[in-house]
Amino acid sequence: MENSEIKQILLVEDNLGDIRLIKEVFNYGKVPVNLNVVNNGVDAVSFLKRDTGFQDAPRPELVILDLNLPKKNGKEVLADIRSDKHLSNMPVIVLTSSEAESDVQICKSLKIEHYYTKPMELDKFVSVIEEIEDFLIENKNGDQPEPDNS
Repeated sequence: MENSEIKQILLVEDNLGDIRLIKEVFNYGKVPVNLNVVNNGVDAVSFLKRDTGFQDAPRPELVILDLNLPKKNGKEVLADIRSDKHLSNMPVIVLTSSEAESDVQICKSLKIEHYYTKPMELDKFVSVIEEIEDFLIENKNGDQPEPDNS
């Protein structure tokens, strides 16, 4: 591993197969990560705001966000992140099955770091996760204010 600092990631994904694959790639990756997983949009926002049930949640350095989620879709989660003064600068990478140009444009307008469509081929999926690791290594995002839960 090139970097010994453990990176905190929030993965917002409801597909168990994708979760397992992403965990596996990160386990053998370039940088050590603590991958926190929530499987719906409501829990994603609660995790980030450290609401009830998530008061001790670590502050992620990156959110990997699917768009097709139960309870609250990924675009709504992204809008919530960008409208919260404590979360608005948090890096978000979209990793989704949606190829819709309207989804891409909405996400780009909400200042995502990257939009990836989930590849069907295993080697290409692994390459996407490796690109996300490269982003983590290059991103020096440690100066975000902590949320004020008072």
